[in-house]
Amino acid sequence: MASHRRPKQPSRTRVTVLTATAAAAVALTSQAAHADPKPTKKDVKAQVDKLYEEAEVATEKYNGAKEKQDTLEQQVDALQDKVARGQGELNQLRNGLGSMATAQYRSGGVDPSLQLILASDPDDYLDKASTLNQVSSKQAGSLKKIADKQRTLQQQREEAGSKLKDLAETRKALGGKKKDIQGKLSKAQSLLNTLSAEERAKIAEAEERANRSASERANLDTKTGEDTGKDAGGTGDTGDTGKDVPVSGRAGAALAAAKTKIGSPYVWGATGPSSFDCSGLTSWAYGQADVSLDRTSQAQANNGTRIGQSELQPGDLVLFYGDLHHIGLYAGNGQVLHAPKPGANVRFESINNMPFQFGVRVG
Repeated sequence: MASHRRPKQPSRTRVTVLTATAAAAVALTSQAAHADPKPTKKDVKAQVDKLYEEAEVATEKYNGAKEKQDTLEQQVDALQDKVARGQGELNQLRNGLGSMATAQYRSGGVDPSLQLILASDPDDYLDKASTLNQVSSKQAGSLKKIADKQRTLQQQREEAGSKLKDLAETRKALGGKKKDIQGKLSKAQSLLNTLSAEERAKIAEAEERANRSASERANLDTKTGEDTGKDAGGTGDTGDTGKDVPVSGRAGAALAAAKTKIGSPYVWGATGPSSFDCSGLTSWAYGQADVSLDRTSQAQANNGTRIGQSELQPGDLVLFYGDLHHIGLYAGNGQVLHAPKPGANVRFESINNMPFQFGVRVG
């Protein structure tokens, strides 16, 4: 006789597990379908370039803080030397009064007024003495010198203390800016590492072509007016041609010095002679012409007379970006010679590859 038992129904727990598994599978499938595609080489390159630019902005801030730190250290050292010398002079003045007291003791006892002078603050004594006739003119003169020297020492100590506090804060800020730069460069490298070896090689090859083009152009005689029109961006746009004769001997000497550094790597915070950041190159180049420039690009913007693009002559400084975080030397024929960014070398580039702000004629 056939069994008419009803088939066993799946338990509620089993149904719940199956339903949850199916839902998870659907969700994963949906996420896979809507997942962001892997960034292309072009996208990564754009992000890396942006990080490099941000690192350069941070570098100029670092340079400013470093310059301030160096200045403060010099000021603190000078003040501490003054305090040390002043303390020695004060000790000599006090010893002079002591000698007076010794002489008086040997001749019959120390004058009460001199005892008061030696035992109390000179300023306090002068304020309280009813008349300077209580002491000899020599004693009064020595006493006034001591009082003046004490006031000076106190002021110098307070100034040194203030400078030391400012120095500590500047060093702390310097560390923060250094960490900011290193973080951006590290992030840029991490992005590059997401690319395949072949893609990274192509980016490096493009950078090398730009560097090589600059080195080849450095061998050309710029007075011929020949312009390769090649640059890192590959635009071929040379912009205003300018004149091929530097505005002054110093500008020409600075440009000539900078040309000898073509191919040197960009290193943040570097001022030469083997590596540079942007303002490090310009300050070093003008230094070879016996002209001292400030350390940062923003400060160098005020180291001469500002001029427009049509007025540029070889050797003039050129400032880029609204916050003036990048600087180079005008090389003629619409080209700028500069230390571009991390990962690049000192090279020529079209002035139109960056947002030009103004030029600066030094001296």
